[in-house]
Formats: sequence, structure tokens, C-alpha cells
Amino acid sequence: MEINFTERMVQDQALIEDWLARAFAAESPHADLQEAMEYSLLAGGKRIRPVLTLETCCLCGGEAEAALPFACAVEMIHTYSLIHDDLPAMDNDDLRRGRPTSHVVYGEATAILAGDALLTAAFGQLVRADLPASQIVEGVKCLAHAAGSAGMVGGQALDMAGEGRALSREELELLQSLKTGALISAAAELGCIAAGGTGEQRAQVRTYAQALGRAFQVRDDMLDVISSQNELGKPVGSDRTNEKSTFVSALGLEGCAALVDKLTQEGIDALSGFADPAFHIWLARQLASRNK
Repeated sequence: MEINFTERMVQDQALIEDWLARAFAAESPHADLQEAMEYSLLAGGKRIRPVLTLETCCLCGGEAEAALPFACAVEMIHTYSLIHDDLPAMDNDDLRRGRPTSHVVYGEATAILAGDALLTAAFGQLVRADLPASQIVEGVKCLAHAAGSAGMVGGQALDMAGEGRALSREELELLQSLKTGALISAAAELGCIAAGGTGEQRAQVRTYAQALGRAFQVRDDMLDVISSQNELGKPVGSDRTNEKSTFVSALGLEGCAALVDKLTQEGIDALSGFADPAFHIWLARQLASRNK
């Protein structure tokens, strides 16, 4: 009997957790740097991005284990971005995944260094993949573009520049397509790269993941209004406190709900060329209705 998708996701998460737990085991600790890195990296979370890498590798005809270094590289980039986003100079949040943020526990300097070290380590993970050199190079290219000034960091810069003023719908969509969407898109594309997928397959999973990323952020903005700190494991209402424009402030809750549904369907439709996209369809719908 085929396992259900929740069980499949749990299995993927277990592979990822095991790999991450061993990532720095052979390294010599320097002061409390490694402890701070692992404090944030191993703090749990849904692991949506690395799961997407593993499952997209399978979707494109590969084996999930072959994509593990790519998947964990994405999670290291994501974790570093959370550490830095939480800093007093950025969002100034003191709670993440239900416990104190890195800078609260280790101080700002160590938190910055832990983020820097995870960013660097991510590219070390990419080259550990047991894949042809051409695919590793393409993976490095993909992740570097998504994580840098043309992607996630550029989006964060726009986010900071937009505090205290109303952003247009177009400005908001650009900001979030870079800050959130770029890494989610890269996670899916890396899975396709690891599988040795075709250019057409990569374009299809990119379209899916970009729609998924946009829907994810709109839902995130909604949860910042309708959820609680206990459910999310992080402060709620911080967007309003920091005077940030969000999809809720632009569209209202009903408009946001309609947009999430529209984007989710667009993502699902993008996968029509694949023989068995059932897990990706399930994941898109789960994220669209998530409460944390």
C-alpha cells in the first residue's frame, strides 16, 4: 500500500535532520560559534525548502538521497537568513520557532558570525554531492543567484527600505518574489538539477515554485494578523509594529485568501506535464491552508 503524503514528508524531514545533525560533527569548535550555528540550524521547523528539493528530484526522475547535499545547502541559507532577519538592526525579533532568537542567546556579534558561517557552509555542502561536476556547478550558480543581491538579499534590502511607507502592489510583489520566492524557487530547481532533469522540466518546476512562494508569503502575511504567538512560535503583529506594507494591508484578508487560492492553482497547473505530481499538489494545498 502506498504511504500517505504526510508520512512521506516525515521521512524526507528525517533524512534532512540526520544530515544537518552531522554537518559540522568533524569540525573543531571555535568559541561558541558552532553551538550558535547548530542552535538555529537544528531548531526544527517544517523544512519546506529542502523537502521540496528532495521531492522535485524524484519528480524529475532522480533519487532523493542524491539531492540531500543540495537540500541541506538550501536549509543552511534559509537558517542564516532567519538569524540575520531577527537581529535588532533588521526585524528585532526575540522569538523564533518557539524559543529565543540567536542574538538573544549568544549576542549580536556571534549571531552575525553564525549566519555568515552557515551561508559559507551551504556552498561547501553543494560540492559534497555525488553528482557530475557540471550539475554541481549549475547548482552553485542557481543557489548563489537566488541567495544574493538578485534574490533573497535584494528582497531584504527592499523590505528594509520600504519600512514606514506604503508600497504599491507591484513593489510588494517584487519585494516578496525576491525575499521569499527566490529561495523557494531555487529549492525546486536544485532538485531538478540533481536529477539531471531537462530544461523544460526545470522551467515547469520553477513556475510551480514561484507560485508556491508567492502564495506562501501571502499566507504568512495573513497569519501575522490572524494567528497567535503560541501557534507560530514567533511574534505576531510585527509587520504592523515595524510599519511594513503587507499583502493584508494592500488587499485585506478576503483578498489575500482569494489570491492564495489563485496562486496555488497556478502552481498546480504548471505541473501538468509530469506523470505523477501528486505530492507537489498536496504540498501546495497544505501550505495554502496552513495555520503556522
